Amino acid sequence: MAEKNSEKKELIEKVIRVNRVAKVVKGGRRFSFSALIVVGDGRGQVGLGLGKANEVVEAIRKAVEQASVNMKKINVEGTTIPHMATGRFGSGKVLMKPAAKGHGIIAAGAVRAVMEAAGIMDISVKCLGSRNPNNLVRSTLEGLYNLRSNEWIARARGKDINYINPS
Repeated sequence: MAEKNSEKKELIEKVIRVNRVAKVVKGGRRFSFSALIVVGDGRGQVGLGLGKANEVVEAIRKAVEQASVNMKKINVEGTTIPHMATGRFGSGKVLMKPAAKGHGIIAAGAVRAVMEAAGIMDISVKCLGSRNPNNLVRSTLEGLYNLRSNEWIARARGKDINYINPS
C-alpha cells in the first residue's frame, strides 16, 4: 500500500477544463460541474479522466481517479516522439511532428497539458478541425497510443534497425 501512495505523489495532474452545467428546476438553478483531467508520470505513461459532481473539488477528484486507472504507456524517443503521427476523435484532428532537442512544446493549451504530463518536451503540434478541448485531448491521446518504436517497425518489416534509423 505504501508503494501506491508514493507512486501517486509523483504523478503529474493537469486540469484541462472545468465546465459548469445549469439545470433549471422549480426553485431555481442547480449547478453541476465536470472536470477534464490528464494524469501522467512524465516518463511515457498518460491517462485521461472526466469527473462529474455537484462540487468542483469532487469532480476533480473523480477525474484524477479515473485518469490514473486509464493510464497507458506510449512510445517516447528521448524527449520527443519516434515519428510523425495523426490522431482523430470525432471532428478533432491533431497532427504531431517530432522535433529536435531544445525545440520545446509548440502546441495549444489542451494538447500542451497532455504532452507535459507524458514527458514529451520537444514536439510540434497542429490542431485541425474541432477546437473543443475534449475532442483535442482524446485525439491527441489516440495519436500517441498508436505510436510505434523504430525497433518495432524494423521487426515488423523484417529489416535491420539501421535500415529504419540510419543515425
